[in-house]
Amino acid sequence: MKVLVVKTSSMGDLVHTLPALVDASKYYPGIRFDWVSEQAFAEIPSWHPAVGKVIPIHLRGWKRHPFCRQTRQEVSRSLGQLRDIHYDQVIDAQGLVKSAIVTRLTSGTRNGMTWSSCREGLASLAYQRKFEIAKGRHAIERVRDLFAAVLGYHYDSACLDYGLVRETFTGPCRQPAYLVFLHGTSAEKKLWQETEWVSLADKAERHGYRVLLPWGNHSEQTRAQRIASASGNVQVLPAMNLKDMAGVLAAASGVVGLDSGLSHLAAALGLPAVTLYTGTSAGLTGACGFNQVCLSGIDLPNQGEPAAGHMLLKRLQTLDAGSVWGVLEDQMAGADL
Repeated sequence: MKVLVVKTSSMGDLVHTLPALVDASKYYPGIRFDWVSEQAFAEIPSWHPAVGKVIPIHLRGWKRHPFCRQTRQEVSRSLGQLRDIHYDQVIDAQGLVKSAIVTRLTSGTRNGMTWSSCREGLASLAYQRKFEIAKGRHAIERVRDLFAAVLGYHYDSACLDYGLVRETFTGPCRQPAYLVFLHGTSAEKKLWQETEWVSLADKAERHGYRVLLPWGNHSEQTRAQRIASASGNVQVLPAMNLKDMAGVLAAASGVVGLDSGLSHLAAALGLPAVTLYTGTSAGLTGACGFNQVCLSGIDLPNQGEPAAGHMLLKRLQTLDAGSVWGVLEDQMAGADL
């Protein structure tokens, strides 16, 4: 069976889709997936053993420059790849109008959620088969439910496997025990105070850990440099692609992150990790997997139900460096690596 997955962005959403591929591969051992992804995240599907071809698209860039020659060439090339192969099933795992448009251009039976289940109801008009997928459940479970409904199987909700093998990722870092602090995120309300990052780095130094700070844009780079200048225990990493970043994470002793795609990647790799939810609820999209804990302030609303047995959510009076370090220590001490 050959299946096309349409899940274009964002990084965390792509990571959330990986367990559904593992479920389907258990039921159909010979199943193969192709995947349509935004160019910026196209590396992620390629890491999964059940994925054959990744079809990169650049919707964000195309919208910015719709009439330029490069856009026309890229659109033509991508459309050609979408139409060249007939798929047994096409699954829009995103449920947005933009993903539905892509799905409509494919060759194969088009599947997605019903109007009431989609994130954008209008998207459901593009599908030939529509499935009611309960809202109020974690994003990972909603995607697993959709794949199971489309392909006709039941999955074991007690088992969560992203299909990634940590040992296959090698990064550029060759140094003793270190922690990775994922200080970047897509929205200002999700940030943590820089003074807390500095205090956390100082605590790491007292316990023999070096701290590495990645960055993905100019704003994150300057923040990392400010944190590093306030603590002698911090190294700002150079710019790197996702595969190298995964290698850095894979060799870390522990990770502290915010509500971001890289935090979900750390969860997929099974690293001892603490993810801080400073301005958003973890209920529907919190980091899930082995060795994971999500920390939230007690004043944040608890929306949705955590993925059964796979997400530990703790609510603290204050998200300060001391409290976070205590939780991280517990995670690293009890890690199943």
